Amino acid sequence: MTEILIAAVAAAALCGIVALLLGLFLGFAGEAFKVEVDPNEEAICGVLPGNNCGGCGYAGCSGLAAAIAKGEAPVNQCPVGGEPVVNKIAAIMGVEAEAGVKKVAFVKCAGTCDKAKNDYEYTGIEDCAAMAFVPNGGSKSCNYGCLGYGSCVKACPFDAIHVVDGVAVVDKDACKACGKCIAACPKGLIEFVPYDAEYIVQCSSKDKGKDVMAACSVGCIGCGICAKNCPSGAVTVENNIAHIDQDKCTGCGTCAQKCPKKIITGYVAPAKEA
Repeated sequence: MTEILIAAVAAAALCGIVALLLGLFLGFAGEAFKVEVDPNEEAICGVLPGNNCGGCGYAGCSGLAAAIAKGEAPVNQCPVGGEPVVNKIAAIMGVEAEAGVKKVAFVKCAGTCDKAKNDYEYTGIEDCAAMAFVPNGGSKSCNYGCLGYGSCVKACPFDAIHVVDGVAVVDKDACKACGKCIAACPKGLIEFVPYDAEYIVQCSSKDKGKDVMAACSVGCIGCGICAKNCPSGAVTVENNIAHIDQDKCTGCGTCAQKCPKKIITGYVAPAKEA
């Protein structure tokens, strides 16, 4: 019995010594291979929204925090946090908060159910990306128009976009400019515009005028009247579609008044869920 007790005590002592040595080794290794984290990076990460949407161009909020701390990204790079977050990050970095123009997503299509024509009735999977495998890329006669199946709606983490009367519409007050709807749209119809943009061309068709009119009653026909009459030279027509340079636009409204198709409009009202 004595021999058994001695063996048990010896085994316990050996286990204790091994555990102690292992603990010392791990502690030493932790210190030796510890990665130093910039305190500014940790502080910035703490004030970022934490959505990890990728709208800033980095792999999540931690990636942006590291870039700002290293001086590789401006303090106003986060599109979701807005001015309050910009001010906090600027204070952490000890710099002046850079004033930025608030951007929001805008869908360049006005081809609602009563305005855009259809080549056929479609029944099947309601997903915009899936339309690449159906005739003409979808049932709408306009191959540039919104398909209305809501891939952008599913992608938006802020419930800022809904399909209304067959066309996706962005609620600019809910939009955080993360860019996920832009990436999700297979037609490339969504782009960022200034929050306070007064006039925007709500069409993306590059077809010639007669083809546009055959497909949609409100599509831009590329006539150039808007460009000819714009006093500030903000409107140009390229590939049969008008474009407004928001940096040059003075908001006079001449282009909207002269447009025969009335496709140049102010930012539409917030969307109502269909």
